[in-house]
Formats: sequence, structure tokens, C-alpha cells
Amino acid sequence: MSKQSGGRFSSRWLGPALLVANLVACSAPEVPETSAGRADGLALPDAAREFIEVEAAGTQVGAPGSVLPGRVAFRPQAVAAVDTPVEARIVSVAVRPGQVVKTGDALVTLQSADAAAARATLAQASALAAAAEDLLRRQHEMLDKGVGLEVERFAAETAAREARAELARARQAVALIGTGSGDRFVLRAPVSGTVLAVRANVGTVASASDEALVDIGDPGRLWVVADIPESEAAGIVSGLAATIHVPGADATFPAHVDGVGQMLDAELRRLPVYLTLQGDAHELVPGMLAEVRIERAGGQALSLSVAAVLIKDGSQRIVYVQRGDGKYEARPVRTSMSRGGRVTILEGLQPGEQVVVRGALLLDAEAEQLL
Repeated sequence: MSKQSGGRFSSRWLGPALLVANLVACSAPEVPETSAGRADGLALPDAAREFIEVEAAGTQVGAPGSVLPGRVAFRPQAVAAVDTPVEARIVSVAVRPGQVVKTGDALVTLQSADAAAARATLAQASALAAAAEDLLRRQHEMLDKGVGLEVERFAAETAAREARAELARARQAVALIGTGSGDRFVLRAPVSGTVLAVRANVGTVASASDEALVDIGDPGRLWVVADIPESEAAGIVSGLAATIHVPGADATFPAHVDGVGQMLDAELRRLPVYLTLQGDAHELVPGMLAEVRIERAGGQALSLSVAAVLIKDGSQRIVYVQRGDGKYEARPVRTSMSRGGRVTILEGLQPGEQVVVRGALLLDAEAEQLL
């Protein structure tokens, strides 16, 4: 029955356990081995109480929560994905990952028949629009001289409006393709930032349905995403203060909760929590791991020694409370993660209640200790 890591029973309790069992058997044979589920509690002989230690459930004021795993990430809209608007062959690539670019810098040069067709259409539309405007001007002049017809002027105005609309459409099509001439066009950086990825290879054909050719991220728009267990999500709201330590940068930052995700990871049973960093975080890189502590709302939390909490049936957490009549009562509780030998109690106890913090396994041999 020796206790392994996370096991049921430590060998140092073997002697006291046998003594308690003998004392209970001699003085109170009607008391079962465990009191879990007994409404009247469990009474122990006086000789057995020396192996039991109780402690009042106390509060910690302003105590931070347990350490949560997190990662540095780009905020929404902080990454620009640059792709080709038409099917085209890649002619040259002007950037590499990690390079800093400014808005308008050339990224990739491509060659496409669609680009040539769009520019030809624009030239044709420009010529037709100029001819339509000239015809309309002459119709106005003829009317002013009294030799023109109103119906011809109306037809010229209609033709001019159609030509202007076609010219605007052709200009938009060429603008979407990008700058350049003939069948070549250049993709340029839409924002300033750092090149995160380059997927363009010279000679290959890219299309609008493919993955982006270049990703550009703004290193000044970062936050931290932490993963919080479902059982601890209650009370985590926007605005709560937090502390973030990034081991990779050997830096600690004050922060606050920006929001809590609404999509639960079905496998890990965790929710994402988004935190805004305060201060200069220029040394941080997206993807760095972080340690996050979030201060609980209300500023107070019940705290017990971790040895006081037992596990029943593989999942239920219980503690043993000493009642006023001297008996011990099993109490289900909901806990947070432990830290520094203490565990936060979220539900099930009131401040000041006397809880068994040493010898709890002697009261319930079927339980495991939360260590």
C-alpha cells in the first residue's frame, strides 16, 4: 500500500492507520471504514485524534490565480496575407522571411495573360470614352448654333455615360491586378511590418485560390492567449488584472484580460483567454511561450493546504470538515489548480470552517490524496 506519485497511501501513515483502525474497531465497531455519504459523520476515539490536524479555511486577499500556459500571438487583423488576384507565373521574389518592409514596397513580380488583357481593355475603354465625350461636345455645339437635333444630343449623352462606366470598370480591374506594364504586375506590401512567410517560388504558377504568397505581420500588435481549464473559467471577465512572464525573453509584463473565447476545446476542456500587454513588448516574438497569472474577481479566495483535498471515484474532490460535535463530515468541493502547497477552493466551504489538513486519509482509506 505504499504511495507512489499521485497514489493512495504513504507508507509513513501505515502505522497510524493500523492504530486508528484497531481503536475504531474496539471502541466503535458499528462505524464503517469510510464516512463518505454518512449524514451523521464519523466519530474517532480520543486516542486517534493525535494523528489528525485541522485548520480553518482562510482567505487570501488579492491572490493571483494559478499559473496558466499561454503563448504570444498576433492580434486580429495584425497579419496581412498577400496573394495574386489572377492566375499568374512568378517571375521574381523581392523579399525574404524576417525582412522589414514598408507600405508600397515590392514583394513579388508576376506574369499573366489576364494582366495583359485587363490593360488592353483599359486602353480600349479609354479611347471609346474619349470619342464619346468628343461626340457629346460637338452635339452641344450644334444645338447652340441651331443646327443640331435634341434626339442626337440625348443619344450622345447616353453613349458618353456608358463609356464612362466601362472606363471606370476597366480602371478598377487594372488597379486590382497591381502596378506594372504589359503582361507583368507587381504585388506590393499593403502595410508596414515584418515578413512572416514567403511561399512564392520563381517559375511556379499561382492562383487566387492558392495559399497567400507572402504574410506580413505588425510586431507592434501582439497579445497573449492563455488556455484556462473549464473548471476555472467562472469569474474570468474582461478587465481583470494579470501578470505575464515570458521565459524566452526573460521579461515580465503587467496585463489585463481583453476577452474570453466562447469555443471550448472539446478534448482539453479549456477556453482561450486573450490578454493585452502593458508596456514595451518589442522583444517578444509571436509563438513564444508565456506563464500567465490572472487575479480573481472579488480579490478573495478560500485557501487550504493541498494535503486536505482527497479524490473520490477518480474525479470528485472532497475534504473532511470537523463539526461542532467533534465528528468529521465529508464535504464535496470544487478546486482550482494548486500552487505553493496551497489549493484554492471555489465552492463547498465557508471561511473559518475547520478542515482536516493532516491525516485525512485515515478517515477515508478509499480516497486518493491530491498532491
